[in-house]
Amino acid sequence: MEHLELFFKSIFIDNMVFSVFLGMCSYLAVSKKVSTAVGLGAAVIFVLGVTVPLNWLLDQYLLKDGALAWLGPEYAEYDLGFLSFILFIATIATMVQLVEIVVEKFSPALYNSLGIFLPLIAVNCAILGGSLFMQTREIPNIGLAFNYGISSGIGWFLAILAIAAIREKIRYSNVPAPLRGLGITFIITGLMGIGFQSFGGMLTGDNEPPEGTETTTVKAENKEEKEIKKEIEDKEKAVSYNEVINK
Repeated sequence: MEHLELFFKSIFIDNMVFSVFLGMCSYLAVSKKVSTAVGLGAAVIFVLGVTVPLNWLLDQYLLKDGALAWLGPEYAEYDLGFLSFILFIATIATMVQLVEIVVEKFSPALYNSLGIFLPLIAVNCAILGGSLFMQTREIPNIGLAFNYGISSGIGWFLAILAIAAIREKIRYSNVPAPLRGLGITFIITGLMGIGFQSFGGMLTGDNEPPEGTETTTVKAENKEEKEIKKEIEDKEKAVSYNEVINK
């Protein structure tokens, strides 16, 4: 359930584009055609799926306070957290270079259509954001880190695919002149963000348990006990007051 909850939460609720607005430059620039959006989205999924667990290993066994304890007790006091940005970006740049080589080899047309935005994945804030969120949220194991990387990439992929499909259709729509281009794109993105935020109740649900459950019964018993104690205290106070008056 933990994996399933993290998967759906990363895609719909904590979506990189609609929740924290990361990766907006590529999202807006490469979303004019569905074909290029699919290619870039797949590349982002791969890069996030590889770099987030790799950076999790770096964080756990190299960067965290006391992470070097495996080298010996004399290294347990070292904290290399100040190197997080450098090492995370180095890992991301390596994976992006690998993706660029593979895409250029097997799909030259896609490589040409993506242009400069393929190597720019290395400085895409959504990619670095995935590793930094993994670090700040203290994801406990590499399996959840891999899950978080893949699901965050899928969320970004769905966002760019949806806006690309809408932008292809909107070419034939009668959009007011002042809103054509990025204007209408920003409006649609905002509406899509509102729509994705509506999934927020999907994983929380109703916090109050239904009547008849054990929790409800315990609450009712506690309430009765408090009422009985209050009645006893009131009676004791009344007796004490009467004694004082009689004296």
